[in-house]
Amino acid sequence: MYAVIKHGGKQYKVKEGDILELDRMEAEPKSLVEIEEVLIVADDNSIKVGKPVVEGAKVVLEVINHGRGKKVIIFKKRRRKDSKKKRGFRRDFTRVRVKEIQG
Repeated sequence: MYAVIKHGGKQYKVKEGDILELDRMEAEPKSLVEIEEVLIVADDNSIKVGKPVVEGAKVVLEVINHGRGKKVIIFKKRRRKDSKKKRGFRRDFTRVRVKEIQG
């Protein structure tokens, strides 16, 4: 059984037991979070597609920890103008485990 959920403007295909890095959530580690924006729920022989979400379906996630991603360097340079700009960016994330898919 798998589901497609929407969180933070992105879509994720999840199965029970999967570990994901989602955008930072305000939740304590070892707490449970429910995602109700479920777009697709698929079983072995049936698929439910929502318009836009599946009614009554939800995915239960367990928060493992919070962290920051690897640094991404943004470098812009204009040739022959002596103009350059360097920035760094680190994404805050919440690592979660999929406990249950209800659909």
